[in-house]
Amino acid sequence: MIRSLSTAFTLTALGLSLAACGAADRLSQVGQQPALNAIQDPTTMPGYRPVQMPMPAPQPAHYNANSLWKSGNRAFFEDQRASRVGDLLTVMVTISDRAQFDNQTERSRTGSDSAGAGGALGTAIDTVFLPAGVSASNLATLNGSSNFSGNGTIDRKETLQTTVAAVVTQVLPNGNLVIEGRQEVRVNFEVRELVVAGVVRPQDIQANNTIASEKIAEARIGYGGRGQITDVQQPRYGAQVMDIILPF
Repeated sequence: MIRSLSTAFTLTALGLSLAACGAADRLSQVGQQPALNAIQDPTTMPGYRPVQMPMPAPQPAHYNANSLWKSGNRAFFEDQRASRVGDLLTVMVTISDRAQFDNQTERSRTGSDSAGAGGALGTAIDTVFLPAGVSASNLATLNGSSNFSGNGTIDRKETLQTTVAAVVTQVLPNGNLVIEGRQEVRVNFEVRELVVAGVVRPQDIQANNTIASEKIAEARIGYGGRGQITDVQQPRYGAQVMDIILPF
């Protein structure tokens, strides 16, 4: 018990200290628009890890005799679509999701048990051990009941349509491209952020150097914001800390 209280106190103190640091930073930005992040190389960002996936055996390129065609080419002329590290392509983000679930669960259980002794043994118990008025034929009776009822409903509808330019950060041995794109738009005191990352096949890139979001493998798409409106939609630091450490 003491250890759990000590842990809770430590977490509370840590949360309050972090909140104080964050509050100091935010106080210094009162009246100012939220700053946009600088353009950075995605491979230098904290937490970046190169993608590793199962690859087929490499096939060396070779030219046929008296031919300008090279094995592995997708076209005779130079392809202007993204194919190398640093190339750009446009991702057409289209998300239309609708989910409806309605679950209901009910459970009920009732039990009853009794124990007693009769015959000569019951008579001996009544005479020697039990007080007057108590019979050994009904020593103990146990009753129990349990009831449970649960209902859950999910009705979710999400729609997002936008475009974002992504940069090729890695070319896998089988030719697939690892892409990542970030977009920030500031309107008054609110910044909207869009992040797209994943693995695409060069064959899925259209002639105009665009690709649909549903053709991105291991897709990571994030759409959010930061600023004054986002701040008032979030619980305060104290409430978030108490939600984490309180067991009730």
